[in-house]
Amino acid sequence: MRSVSGFCDYFVISSGTSLRQVNAIAQAVEEDLEKVRIKSLSKVIPTDESGWVVLDYVSVIVHTFYKPLREFYSLERLWADAKKIRVSPAAKK
Repeated sequence: MRSVSGFCDYFVISSGTSLRQVNAIAQAVEEDLEKVRIKSLSKVIPTDESGWVVLDYVSVIVHTFYKPLREFYSLERLWADAKKIRVSPAAKK
């Protein structure tokens, strides 16, 4: 993102198939990073029903969408000039 924006280095974009799953994904990211003392400037609201949760880690912004909203907002298209990096499941460990 740094090459096309001045506010962060990376976007992490994920999606869930229900509002509950979206919140669970975002909470898991928040909790896992807090274990290694990395805290978001924003917080997950467990009762959020917006379908889009954003966690701000300054140089990394984590977006978790309800799948239809991800398709609607299409951040990948909006920021198409940014380099895309896919993370394989094996790299997550």
